[in-house]
Amino acid sequence: MKKAFVVAVDDDLSVLKAVERDLKAKYSAQYRVLAADAPGKALDLVKQLTVRGDRVALFLVDQRMPGMTGTEFLQAAMQLQPAARRVLLTAYADSNAAIDAINTIKLNHYLMKPWAPPEQHLYPVLTDLLEEWTGANPAEFEGVQVVGPRWLPETHRLKDFLAKSQVPYRWREPEAESGEMPLVVFPDGSVMERPETAAVATKLGLAMTPSRGFYDVVVVGAGPAGLACALYCSTEGLKTAMVEKEAAGGQAGLSSRIENYLGFPSGLSGADLARRGVTQVKRFGTEVIAPAEAVSLKVEGEYRVVTLSTGQELAAHAVVIAAGVQWRRLDVPGLDRLTGAGVYYGAATTEAASCQDEDVYIVGGANSAGQAAVHFSEIARSVTMIIRGEALSKSMSHYLYERIATIPNIHVIPNAEVVAVSGEERLESITIRQDGADDKTVPAVALFVFIGAEPHTEWLDGVVKRDEKGFLVTGVNLPRTGKRDPYLLETSVEGVFAVGDVRDAAIRRVANSVGEGSIVLYFIRQYMRNR
Repeated sequence: MKKAFVVAVDDDLSVLKAVERDLKAKYSAQYRVLAADAPGKALDLVKQLTVRGDRVALFLVDQRMPGMTGTEFLQAAMQLQPAARRVLLTAYADSNAAIDAINTIKLNHYLMKPWAPPEQHLYPVLTDLLEEWTGANPAEFEGVQVVGPRWLPETHRLKDFLAKSQVPYRWREPEAESGEMPLVVFPDGSVMERPETAAVATKLGLAMTPSRGFYDVVVVGAGPAGLACALYCSTEGLKTAMVEKEAAGGQAGLSSRIENYLGFPSGLSGADLARRGVTQVKRFGTEVIAPAEAVSLKVEGEYRVVTLSTGQELAAHAVVIAAGVQWRRLDVPGLDRLTGAGVYYGAATTEAASCQDEDVYIVGGANSAGQAAVHFSEIARSVTMIIRGEALSKSMSHYLYERIATIPNIHVIPNAEVVAVSGEERLESITIRQDGADDKTVPAVALFVFIGAEPHTEWLDGVVKRDEKGFLVTGVNLPRTGKRDPYLLETSVEGVFAVGDVRDAAIRRVANSVGEGSIVLYFIRQYMRNR
């Protein structure tokens, strides 16, 4: 297998030698390191590599160079190697230029010189970016293949599951369709016909059987709130299990880009956030049980027992519900029949490649819809956002709607909704109703829905108090019925807590979910001490 390249560019020879030395010391086993002392010379090298079919995994480039700045070099290099990760080496005075580069060339990171010691200031950043690149760009693909018609809902279901589970896969349209579609072809040559996701997870070694019947804490849901809770519980020595019915990440895991999360100035994808989170909780001993669905909760004296769809029971001192929310269904006749066949809830990253040079329609005007629109604008011919409000500024973060306003192939239809769809085996057209205008029917092959949020809490009905929309009532919103007031994030059942979007009155931001998942440990400790 050919090694990918790491390319370093700096006109200062002493700095270039130090960079080359540090890169080879750490990465020569996995990558070939190239160093160039002039941006023009480096660009010629990148052209040669591209013609030969070689791949560049990462550019590490000085900002201040004669004739061409680092940002200008990266802008040119991106035309040849668009998937490569991009890092600038800067002096303190160049920090503003580096911040501008985040917006202009999607810079991944910038590092201040000097970076010594590399173990502290250089390697953690580069290793993270290289791992991210490797996950998104497998060399000679030998992984899972999904073979199935694009418009078959089962094909979408399998693609969506593999994408959420961080499993690299290739999708292929079949040369001839049959009743056994879709097929999943594994690296060992074995084939599954129309498999359930649980069977695929078992084959891939994703499904995990609980190692015990009793834990200190069972966390239901592996979105940002659940991951944060599991991390802090595990680091404090509590035996923790995390149950997830699909794959880690929750709704945030489906986001094509999160740009306002503290500590990531270049932004990060939801999938990347999920990958980092799962790696972190496993490192500290959390058992991640997925895919496995929690179907009931019961109280047995001092213990709280979660029953899984497999029939297994997990008992614990405390249970944390971090099950998040799911996209609200669009109430349009015939739409459910076309779900997975041109109509998708979320799924921007899963179906993006299928929308090359097509006209994409998005329903919704909040941040998730905006992030999807920006993502699709780089792939699709046009992106049309259909929103109920007067303007995106009413429901979207300022930075995001300002960016959308600068992208020429994104169009916004305000005061509008989708009222009809047509198509037999797949979506063929949608009808848009806008205030003050006649209904308009337009051809459409892809409609992505990002509206509202509905909690999946039916399995807790009759056990834990829910509000009229199904969100779990917590803390001060609960009436006092026992010997003490409920803790801040505690539900109506002592020892059962709720964090993140599933909780009533939650602030639906990734940072808020992470915060609640982190601080719930404090209340779990109080509960366990005071029983």
